Amino acid sequence: MEENANTSLEEDFEGQATHTGKETNPKGVINDWRKFKLESEDGDSLPLSKKEMLRQMSSPHRSFSRDDKDTRERFCRKMSMQEYELIHSAQEDESCLQQYRKRCMQDMHQRLSFGPKFGFVCELQNGEQFLEAVEKEHKTTTVIVHIYEDGIKGCEALNSSLACLAAEYPTVKFCKIKASSTGAGDRFSSEVLPSLLVYKAGELLSNFISVSEQFGEEFFAVDVEAFLNEYGLLPERELPALGNGTDEPDVE
Repeated sequence: MEENANTSLEEDFEGQATHTGKETNPKGVINDWRKFKLESEDGDSLPLSKKEMLRQMSSPHRSFSRDDKDTRERFCRKMSMQEYELIHSAQEDESCLQQYRKRCMQDMHQRLSFGPKFGFVCELQNGEQFLEAVEKEHKTTTVIVHIYEDGIKGCEALNSSLACLAAEYPTVKFCKIKASSTGAGDRFSSEVLPSLLVYKAGELLSNFISVSEQFGEEFFAVDVEAFLNEYGLLPERELPALGNGTDEPDVE
């Protein structure tokens, strides 16, 4: 297994880097908004007639019996005006709409943020662990591996930068491994360190040698982040938790 790990590391190092970068139903959105408004309304503040009308509008497929034919016809004639009145009821509606937007953003973010979460830099001890970190990870997870050695310029600063980015991008798996621990140390001489290898679904996306040369004498997480974003190797940042208050900025 160790031999296979060494071969994989050598192939990745020599390989050419490749830099990559609910269907919405309008009626469903409207009905979801109506339901959200009904749930968020204070029961004592909404007139019974409006509450009943809103409940009917939030259930557009409600069946009517033959005895309710007249009621249905009256309801259909009045629904557009009632809907306009309910959805455009000035200040309290605006507050409710803001909360609805926030909830939609949270729901969307949860749908897109599937897969494992990390938030730290994993130290790999040998080539076998390197292979497992790359090949056994979720296919949607980006794996960024830092090949380093103690005492080499740029390695310590890059490790610190990646630790910061790991907290900012918890869906990305950040790893580090000493060149001497890879089993292919002759391929990772001090001249090519620090090196970054980037994988997804077990495939090498990019490899960068002497990556610290891309930065100035001193560099920080923001510099490494900009560099990785230039090649499309980082996902969108995690959205901050959205509260239920109204003192937060509007979501446009």
